[in-house]
Amino acid sequence: MTDKEFFDKSLTLSFEFSRYIIAHPEMEEKIPKGALVILLLEDDPAFNQRAMELAQSNKEVSQPVVVVRIQKLLPPTESRLVNPRMELVSNL
Repeated sequence: MTDKEFFDKSLTLSFEFSRYIIAHPEMEEKIPKGALVILLLEDDPAFNQRAMELAQSNKEVSQPVVVVRIQKLLPPTESRLVNPRMELVSNL
């Protein structure tokens, strides 16, 4: 796994986890303040190993750690826009 692949997957997981937390605020209540949150994908051992190594190197002394095991990441869906219409209004 390249650095870019790891970064892209980490960014996607972080974004999707944030969206999940907004939709399920009861999950956020389970995360201690100041915790290091580690997102792991059940079907990606290479990603998980790298995420754990990075977490271990960045963990502060006495910092709580929460591991979130994600079964899978669904493919992105189409745009959420409904019936957009374009109009040419001028030749700026």
